[in-house]
Amino acid sequence: MKVIHVVTAFPRHDEDVITPWLGQVLLRLRASNVDARVLAPSYRGGGATEWRGVPVTRFRYAPAAWETLTHDETAPDRLRHRPWYAGLLPGYVLGGLAASIRAGLDRPDVIHVHWPVPHALFGAVGRAASDGSAAVVSSFYSVELKWIEHRLPLLVPFLRWSIESADVVTAISTATASAVGQYTRQRVRVIPFAAGLPLEANVPVHGEAASTSGEDLPEILFVGRLVERKGLGVLVRALARMREQRPVRLTIVGAGSAEGSIRATVRAANMGDLVRFTGPISDEELARRYASADLFVLPAVVDAKGDTEGLGVVLLEALRSGLPVIGSAAGGIPDIIRDGETGWLVTPGDVVDLARAIEEALDDPSEAARRAARGLERVDARFSLDGVVASVIESYEAAIEHRRRR
Repeated sequence: MKVIHVVTAFPRHDEDVITPWLGQVLLRLRASNVDARVLAPSYRGGGATEWRGVPVTRFRYAPAAWETLTHDETAPDRLRHRPWYAGLLPGYVLGGLAASIRAGLDRPDVIHVHWPVPHALFGAVGRAASDGSAAVVSSFYSVELKWIEHRLPLLVPFLRWSIESADVVTAISTATASAVGQYTRQRVRVIPFAAGLPLEANVPVHGEAASTSGEDLPEILFVGRLVERKGLGVLVRALARMREQRPVRLTIVGAGSAEGSIRATVRAANMGDLVRFTGPISDEELARRYASADLFVLPAVVDAKGDTEGLGVVLLEALRSGLPVIGSAAGGIPDIIRDGETGWLVTPGDVVDLARAIEEALDDPSEAARRAARGLERVDARFSLDGVVASVIESYEAAIEHRRRR
């Protein structure tokens, strides 16, 4: 089975940390005799044409110096912060369409469209180029839905078409599936990110590593892109509220467009001595961070464009490491965290509620450990890499059968 994955961004070199969950799925697909390939935009004129054995086709859409619409930041966020980037969209669409025609002529069995706005166009053109034989699977991740509903309502008919024209539709979480379901009567399959942090045998799990803080203070860990919807400002203010009675250290792993505003919040809250920014780190160092922390927090909020966390793959990584977790009751996070069972759910944006949950988790280590253990059981049952890949392959087989019937 030959499958072309149409994506917005894909690793530009072997150590690039972009979409690690997708890379893991592609590697496992290829190990399962699926000829998985990638069609992605170029970055500054280039980018790897092969990633760990996965063939990658990069399409050009502008002069090299201008090809920065994707990768460093999501396209919707970049367009919101710098509206002039909209001038790159015609070239992006034309370049992607031309590349999709070439991909379709290679007669793939499936064209898997990730982020169908605007990539549904690429899937449709690729299918046409294959004489209609290629099946199309469209996968939604929440951000494209919210972007159109809140910012570009004139594109709602295109959104509806992108759903109805696919042979199979998938969504990252039950919340996203429900949102997609408003536009179609066909079944929307829920296929989450896989929990696949590469924990090698010599990398400790939670409780086996000494704290890296150098202090006896409890350590909270956040991992992810530093963007508005992650809610880091809420977390910093919650820890500032706790400072006098229960000081806690916060380690922030990642980078992103909101880093400046987050640092400003840290300064305003007088938390500079308790908050550390590491920037991007290696997989092995990340595993050690999970092992040495006391608690993981993902304080997601709904951002200015109406977007929030599609699922929260970092919660899966934390639970795989045995780390207790707290998350907001937003987006797909409740698919992972069941309040009182596998972690703590808090009200999005509520500083007081988040501080309460942190204090409760730190004050009762045995209860935190119990919830973490139940969380690990849930991750293994619902979010294992093998299970996700099996669901993906099943969606391909269903799409191929649907295309044949048509």
